[in-house]
Amino acid sequence: MENSSGSKELKRKLGFWAALAIAVGTTVGSGIFSSVGAVAQASGSPLMTILAFVVGGLIIIPQMCVYAELSTAYPVDGADYIYIKNAGSRPLAFLSGWATFWANDPVSLSIMALAISNYINFLVPISPLTGRLIGTVIIILFMLLHIRSVEGGGAFQTIITAAKIIPFVIVIGAGLFYLKSSNLTNPPLLATPSGWGALLAGVSATSWSYTGMAAVTYMTGEIKDPGKTMPRALIWSCIIVMLLYTGLALAMTGIMPFNELVASTAPMADALTYIPVFGKIAGIFVAITGIIVILGSLSSCIMYQPRLEYAMAKDGLFFKIFAHVNEKYETPDWSIIIQCALGIILMFMSNLVDLLGYFTLVLLLKNIMTYASIFWNRRRPDYNPIWRTPAWVLMTILAIGSCMILVWSTFLWAPTQGLIAALVVVATGLPAYYYWNSRQSKNQSH
Repeated sequence: MENSSGSKELKRKLGFWAALAIAVGTTVGSGIFSSVGAVAQASGSPLMTILAFVVGGLIIIPQMCVYAELSTAYPVDGADYIYIKNAGSRPLAFLSGWATFWANDPVSLSIMALAISNYINFLVPISPLTGRLIGTVIIILFMLLHIRSVEGGGAFQTIITAAKIIPFVIVIGAGLFYLKSSNLTNPPLLATPSGWGALLAGVSATSWSYTGMAAVTYMTGEIKDPGKTMPRALIWSCIIVMLLYTGLALAMTGIMPFNELVASTAPMADALTYIPVFGKIAGIFVAITGIIVILGSLSSCIMYQPRLEYAMAKDGLFFKIFAHVNEKYETPDWSIIIQCALGIILMFMSNLVDLLGYFTLVLLLKNIMTYASIFWNRRRPDYNPIWRTPAWVLMTILAIGSCMILVWSTFLWAPTQGLIAALVVVATGLPAYYYWNSRQSKNQSH
């Protein structure tokens, strides 16, 4: 079967476990190693730290419910771009995809590859150039894996996601065994808010740790029985990640004095020194775990991210080559290759990677547009989702509200840079949109 660009369509080859692995594997990253300390500092007490992770996970569920409904209404690749476009705004849909491609997708590959090389450097000292070359090799290997087989990529993602969960389970189990209840009742820090203010601050600090579950919606068009699989994968990913993070927060606050946890620059490694079985190998354990965790996230990103540009190119709103489907392997080969190539180039331009972090505000606003799109999509006569969000108005408002927490904290972090990034997206994206849109109109008139 071929699409309007003349390429073959991608086929449904991934089941529930692969979908769940993509959602969980993308979300659980090495950032959680330090974020427990950040949440502890924000919330001010052990119990509020644990509760913040519980509430932080619960408020992600409305977001995933909205994604679940939209993905079953439009069971195709493309995620946010498709949902915003079908809500009635092709220009906004294009701008969302344009920003995601230039400021997130290839950039995330370079950041994760550099993070892996940093962990390797902890185990075996290497030069910065050697680290970048190792990162290059890793990206190329995953690129080849995901070009050659969707099923193979899905199977690997399932295995690597299971492997990255195991160290967390070990730490949680050992932490609960050596837990001291007196650590959980440490008095709150004097310089932090109390009550609801402490909880809100803590929940805000957990927000980044829970991002990434919607990644699987990029590949909805390749998921078997999406009407059942997508809601299950999205909601179960929330539950699994929340249990992991809450368990980790409980273990770390239970084995380590709270004031030390707050002051630590490497809270996971420092917490493990309180567990006799780890002792002096705590740093090594964290480094190895970090490598496994990031490998899983990197593999997932190389697998799902190219599907956005593939969907845009199918609509004639991106470079045509991104819509190409490999005849033999039935994957969007050039979309994968180009994104990996850009990721490798950016890896050797770390200052640029830091600069592109200012586009985070734009990408968060894109998420809000996605959640809001359900109001317009539900008015369409052809809108027939297989799964519908319960109490959908309330759920959508909660999804938008929880995302606004991140928008506000990001704006406070870099207000001027965030606004400039938004102007850059519009100033470069709108001319590109009208160029491709006019070309598509001319082609259709002929």
